[in-house]
This record gives sequence, C-alpha cells and structure tokens, in this order.
Amino acid sequence: MSDSSSSEGEDNVKQPDFVERQKKLSKKLQQHQKKSGEESEDDQIDEVVEEKSFAELGVSPAICDACQRLGWVKPSKIQQAALPHALAGKDVIGLAETGSGKTGAFAIPVLQSLLDHPQAFFCLVLTPTRELAFQIGQQFEALGSGIGLLVAVIVGGVDMAAQAMALARRPHIIVATPGRLVDHLENTKGFNLKALKFLIMDEADRILNMDFETELDKILKVIPKERRTYLFSATMTKKVSKLERASLRDPARVSISTRYKTVDNLKQHYIFVPNKYKETYLVYLLNEHAGNTIIVFCATCATSMQIAVMLRKLGMQAVPLHGQMSQEKRLGSLNKFKSKAREILVCTDVASRGLDIPHVDMVINYDMPSQSKDYVHRVGRTARAGRAGLAVTVVTQYDVEAYQKIEANLGKKLTEYPCVESDVMILVERTQEAMENAKIDMREMDDKKKSGGGKKRGRNDDGNDMEENSMRFKTQIRNQGGNGGGGNMKKKKFKK
Repeated sequence: MSDSSSSEGEDNVKQPDFVERQKKLSKKLQQHQKKSGEESEDDQIDEVVEEKSFAELGVSPAICDACQRLGWVKPSKIQQAALPHALAGKDVIGLAETGSGKTGAFAIPVLQSLLDHPQAFFCLVLTPTRELAFQIGQQFEALGSGIGLLVAVIVGGVDMAAQAMALARRPHIIVATPGRLVDHLENTKGFNLKALKFLIMDEADRILNMDFETELDKILKVIPKERRTYLFSATMTKKVSKLERASLRDPARVSISTRYKTVDNLKQHYIFVPNKYKETYLVYLLNEHAGNTIIVFCATCATSMQIAVMLRKLGMQAVPLHGQMSQEKRLGSLNKFKSKAREILVCTDVASRGLDIPHVDMVINYDMPSQSKDYVHRVGRTARAGRAGLAVTVVTQYDVEAYQKIEANLGKKLTEYPCVESDVMILVERTQEAMENAKIDMREMDDKKKSGGGKKRGRNDDGNDMEENSMRFKTQIRNQGGNGGGGNMKKKKFKK
C-alpha cells in the first residue's frame, strides 16, 4: 500500500491541478484500452438448453423434498448439465462460474447414492479454504437433515483432538482442507478412508494454486481406486487438466460458461486514481454506497487489517478477514458480515472462492487481482442467485498493464465509474489522519505481541483494542470541533 502521509506541500494540492492530473490518467488508461481487446476464446463444452425439474433429471423423491425445503425450486444450469451424468454413475468434471449452484451438483448424487448404500466415510470433499469447507458442510447437513446424515468438517485452526472425536463417530461425509486431512490420516489412530466411495474436489484450481499438490498425492494413494470422482472448478488450468488425467476415469465434461465469464446482472466498472489518493477514493466509494453490504478485496493480510482499522476510525462498520487471523476470529468476522451486523468486509483472496453470501451488494477491488480468474472469483461474491450486483476495480498508474490483461481475458471493456473529484478532495485530510492513526495502532499491536502482551489485548482481528482505539479517535475528532467532521460518514454523504 502507498503511504498516505505525504509532505505538507503534496497534501495541499490545489484542486484544479488534481482534476487535471486525473483527466491525464484517465486518458492514459483509455489509450491502453484501445491497444488491447483480443477476446479469449470460449471454452464451452456442453451447454444446457432445455430446462427440467429435479425429478425429471432422475433425483429421488426424498432428495427432491429436501431441495424444496431449501427453496431450490428448479435446478441451476450446472446442476442440469451434471446431474444426469452423475446419477448415471459417471465421473464428472464441471466448469461453472461462481454462484452457479456447484455444491448442489455434487451433493445431490452423493446423498442419493448414500440412501441406496448407507455406510460411514462414504464421501470426501476437498476444498481450498476453511470458510468454504464449513459452508459446504452446512449445505450437506441441510440437504441430509431428514435422513440422519452425519457430517464432519476437518480444517486447520481447530483442535485436532475434537476433530478426532468427530471422526470416531464415523460420519457419512467428510469435508476437509487437504493439509489437516493428511495430519489425521498420519496421526489419528484407527482413521482411514479405505472404504471411500466418492471423492469430490471443489475449487480444484485454487487447491492446486495453494500448493496442496503434495497433500493431494498422499490422499490419492490411500483412497480406493474404485470410486467415483467429481472435480469442480470455475476455471480450467494446466494443473487441473493434469489432475483430471490422474484421478478421473472417462469423465463426463460439462460447462455452462466461458473460461473467464461473469454473470450478466453484474455491473462492472473501473475507477482510475493516483496511487497517492487510493485510500481516499476507497472512502469515497464506501460513502457513496453507505447502507449497502460491501466486500473490499486487498492483496495482503497487512493491508486488509490496516484498511479495516482505518475505516473503523472513520465510523464505518468494517471487519477484517485474512489468513493470519485465528479460525475462531475468521468465523466471527464472517458471521458478523453474514448477519449484517457489519456492513463492510475487508479481506484477502481467502474470501474470494465459493463463499455464498447472497446479500452482498458491491465488491471493490482495492488492490488489483494478479490474475484474471482471481478477478472473476472476487466479483462473483456479488450478483449471486439472480440478484443484481456492482463491482468497482481501483486502477492506479501502476496497475494499467494488469488491468489491460483482465479486460482482454474478459472479452469486454469496463466503463469508468463516475465520481466528483471535488467531493473526493474533501475526504483527503480526514482519510490521511485516520490512516496515520491506524498505522500507529498496528505498530502498538505488533509491539504488544512481541512483548508477550498480545494474547490478552494485542489482537489484530476485530478484537477489543480495535473497537476502543476507534472510539478514542472519533472522540478526539469531535472535541477538535471543525475540520472535516465525519463520525457519521457512513450515514450521510459529505457536502461541499
């Protein structure tokens, strides 16, 4: 992240100069856009045309009733494409954009087969992240609530002894991250997967990108070769193709999207900004959309934490979510956001895959995603289940080339988000002050952790210190009485 504390001369930039530079930056980006524009070729395999009901696809009455209880009135496109092959006993590789109903596409055939041949350790689902594992576990439990289904979620950050007890109850379904599952296979006495009937790899491209290849090899060696395997992913990469050849037998290939595709009801924009004022433009966007639920994506854990603290100091209801937080705190932040107790989730790409939060109104890419598929997954957190959504990507002068590649792979030109530069300039002083105080708080947290006091108070994950310091800062601002008051920034827009 750029340091927002500039020299005094830079902070007091005259507004006309700022507007003129902004126009030059926008012109520069438009020139780059004209040079780019090669559309990526469609990678469609099997497109669904005729709509059918679950019963017409061959789903049993018991599972149809469970789908109705969950409000699944009709199959999604990926479910219509995958279910006939899966229910016929074939291996399946499915490609679909996020939010398309992939979980139902593999959960329904597994449960239908389990009803016919009930046994413990029937199915293993591998996922790249802990949050996605818990979500898939909840969906299995909801679908299987009427048949006494037992599900165990096995992820890192949770006590292994408690997980060993859950495995001792011999669940039907195990949803796990690869690393922790290998720990149990190697260390938990009496636990094995020799009787496994189904292996499912969800978000397979992300599993492989997170360097789980060694763990996958270990898992594939200890499970039966005579099994059914489903591989689901939003994108097809070389690594996924290699995994397909190694673990699937004559699979049915289904796809309902192009390689890099976003849903039609998602409005996508870019906003081209000077790197120096990046934080200010973020605050402007959040203030413009106050009252909506928003996910802000950052490149690193440190950035996401710092931005979350800054926004809290500006009176916004923000919580962080990143890989350096404890599992308990990660779930706590996620649940606060899901329940709408907090309106803004500031996170890394740990939250970009698979998480189903239907009420997300907007996604902001504060830091440019490194790859086009990461962009697709990030913006896929909004406009889910037929809802409309908005995505805005912040582009600085250093991000033009990366942004150009994303547009080329998407095969479309994004429109510029309209903003009023004079309104942005009003926010500069307050934003920079909040960022400076956030950096001070972050240093204090680090010092407490290093000195051994971090266990009680030096929390860096939406803990009490973050609340108390934010309140202390807002009290100081009110007492100053004047310059850019804004404790209520979230509730009303700034006026000239």
